[in-house]
Amino acid sequence: MDRILFEKTGKAVWMSHLDTMRLMQRAFRRAGVLLHHSQGYTPHAYVSMPLPLSVGTESLCEILEYELDSKLPISPEQLNKVMPQGIRVLRVYDSPIKTKYLTMLQAELTLYYDRGVPEGTAERITELFAAPEIKVVKRTKRGPEETDIKPLVYSASLVQKEDRILMDCMVSAQNPPLNPLLLVQAIESLLPQCKPDHATCRRIEVYDDKGNPFR
Repeated sequence: MDRILFEKTGKAVWMSHLDTMRLMQRAFRRAGVLLHHSQGYTPHAYVSMPLPLSVGTESLCEILEYELDSKLPISPEQLNKVMPQGIRVLRVYDSPIKTKYLTMLQAELTLYYDRGVPEGTAERITELFAAPEIKVVKRTKRGPEETDIKPLVYSASLVQKEDRILMDCMVSAQNPPLNPLLLVQAIESLLPQCKPDHATCRRIEVYDDKGNPFR
């Protein structure tokens, strides 16, 4: 499978998943590379992204799968020339590994406190994620449901700064997936005294079931 590894940062984080897909298809055309399309009245390009990214979330490890009409090689430089600010192709490669083996996602959450981190906040958050269960209200196809996300959180470590807390977490990427921002929701609902004034999320890396970076 032909794949692209790319970053999505800066103002580009406000592009939706569908807008990013359309952007990538236009970038191939502008770079003079023909994507393979389906047949029929409404042909569509063979491109896909295994893990849709939430609007507002940065990522250093986005993966795009694609299929070309030709075997002509393409390079990151060729695509980066036609990419907007915030989208940068890191690698173009071929991989036989199926996306079903993409199992873990590493993310960095930053919790901001305008008046400084309240005393004891880091300790309370650490205790929360060490608890046997962490129940939050999660949106599903059947509507809002209370869900225990603890089995989907593999690790969570904190570093406290003067006005923020950095949380490095490892969560389930698929089957079922867990949006790392649900960890922030858990803090807001279960520890209201530790609620941050603002929070951001950045994807750092994705891994297979053996703990190796997924490519």
